Amino acid sequence: MNLVDRRGGMRAAPDGKTLALVLLFILLAGLVALGVWYKISPHVKAAYVPPPVPPAEFGSAHETGSLPTNVRFVDVTESSGIHFRHSNGAKGKKLLPETMGGSCAFIDFDGDGDQDLLFVNSAPWPGDEVKPLPTQALYENDGHGNFRDVTARVGLDVTFYGMGAAIGDYDGDGWDDIFFTGVGGDHLFRNVEGKRFEETTRPAGMPREGPHTWSTGAAFLDYQNDGKLDLFVCRYVEWSPELDLVQAFQITGLGRAYGPPQNFAGAFCRLYQNTGAKFEDVSAQAGIEVKNRLTGKPMAKALGVTVNDLDGDGFPDIWVANDTVQNFLFHNRKDGTFEEIGVASGFAFDQAGNTRGAMGIDCCSLDTKGAKAIVVGNFANEITALYKSPDAAVVPFTDDAIVEGIGNPSRKYMKFGVFFFDFDLDGRSDIFEANGHLENEIQTVQAEQTYAQPAQLFWNAGPGAPRSFEALGPMEVGPDLFQPVVGRGCAYGDIDGDGDLDVVLVPNNGPAKLFRNDGGDKNHWIRLKLVGAHANRNAFGSSIEAEIGGRKFSQHLSSGRSYLSQCEQVITFGLGQAAKADQVRIFWPGKIMPQDLGEVPASSYRVVKEP
Repeated sequence: MNLVDRRGGMRAAPDGKTLALVLLFILLAGLVALGVWYKISPHVKAAYVPPPVPPAEFGSAHETGSLPTNVRFVDVTESSGIHFRHSNGAKGKKLLPETMGGSCAFIDFDGDGDQDLLFVNSAPWPGDEVKPLPTQALYENDGHGNFRDVTARVGLDVTFYGMGAAIGDYDGDGWDDIFFTGVGGDHLFRNVEGKRFEETTRPAGMPREGPHTWSTGAAFLDYQNDGKLDLFVCRYVEWSPELDLVQAFQITGLGRAYGPPQNFAGAFCRLYQNTGAKFEDVSAQAGIEVKNRLTGKPMAKALGVTVNDLDGDGFPDIWVANDTVQNFLFHNRKDGTFEEIGVASGFAFDQAGNTRGAMGIDCCSLDTKGAKAIVVGNFANEITALYKSPDAAVVPFTDDAIVEGIGNPSRKYMKFGVFFFDFDLDGRSDIFEANGHLENEIQTVQAEQTYAQPAQLFWNAGPGAPRSFEALGPMEVGPDLFQPVVGRGCAYGDIDGDGDLDVVLVPNNGPAKLFRNDGGDKNHWIRLKLVGAHANRNAFGSSIEAEIGGRKFSQHLSSGRSYLSQCEQVITFGLGQAAKADQVRIFWPGKIMPQDLGEVPASSYRVVKEP
């Protein structure tokens, strides 16, 4: 993006005797500055034209000759009763938060076993007159994928500049609560017996934030395995409208532009410990406050967070996706503290040692060895990252995105929400990604870019395929999923109880989209809802192993995931055509010995309570 000189000011013209020297100096200085700027700015990276790559945006899976031909994703937004529209408050000032919002979460708020839908909304800026005011939104599911707006009935018709949400039963009363992140402060809502929500931000001990505090991704976790849900909160940058407006961000010839994060100071992420009575900020003593070694200032510019057990020790670790600074991996020391090992683990940078514009994130075990894989959605002209470890031991990760088949197809797009899920229930984890640019006029200055962009679906082709992942398109799963939108948050859940996984996507400043999975249930499945007793009630931190046809698969139950969003809390194993899972074992948080469920027949939905 060609931005004008941000420094401003005037310079006196040199006399004729020194003109040549001055011009030469300016030329050399400009080349150096341009090189540095290209190195650090994601907005400039958007203008970079990479070397030619194979045209693999859609349909490359035809090369394998083996496709999930029975699956179609169908847009059922209107017919299902979803009418939510995200509002970003934009009125032409081009304030950075306007570009970032739009998120969702699956929540069974009334405890009936159906996946209800929460949508997070933003708000007008102070002084702007907007009627009616946008509010958060909650839709109740009837169990068959038909939704009813119950926002006002449950007390969530509230207006604030929301960004994301995390779902979890923080008080252990049996009802899932909601934590909202946002600009100007976070909001905690307690679920009162599945009937209404009441704000408990201050009574629960959450701090009073300044008007310009900017929180983004969040995740509930029990980092000490004491049975109480703690809370990790990402912070993006130190921001205010005044600081934004005083900087002359420009698109050449078009006027004001949205500014890059490099022009704002970083912030500290927060870790709140649940003491049973209140949340206490333990960020500093727990090792969460990462500083720039040169300046001593906060380093994080965090957007996405996911929680998983890196080394199988029974304690949750935390992965953080940072925008234009190195990614973090907080390894749980099992003593109430964390060690940040992003660089040592190979997760901090790309293969060339560069930072990227990281946004959405998810983690899973891709193979039968139990080794972790982390997917990260990055800025335009930066490939989606796929960090993999060769085994379950703590060894450096490598970004295998290109060789695994998702690198080149994803390069062009600006990626936000991203998650692993088995959409065709063949037992292998696939990848969904929501895309969309920041600037609505981007195509004027970059012909290859568009503001609205299609989502991407990468099918896991399995062992023996030329590439692990194949980019699918309208020919494989229908056209609805790939209609261009300004994609941000996304999540998956089974909305109609047929066992396969449906997708919800929220565009920035646009209407939400709900896509029903038709045909995924042609393969068999089992679904497990875990309820903790000694562990936290949501059983976050549990690992589940399933042996299917002589192969072992594992999943980890966690909060967070994707971009500012949360997927359903039910664990789904695709069985392919197997009639059963031969053995299912549950490792509850902090427990060494698993609970053995034995054989579980196909098409089983089980609620499993911790012994």
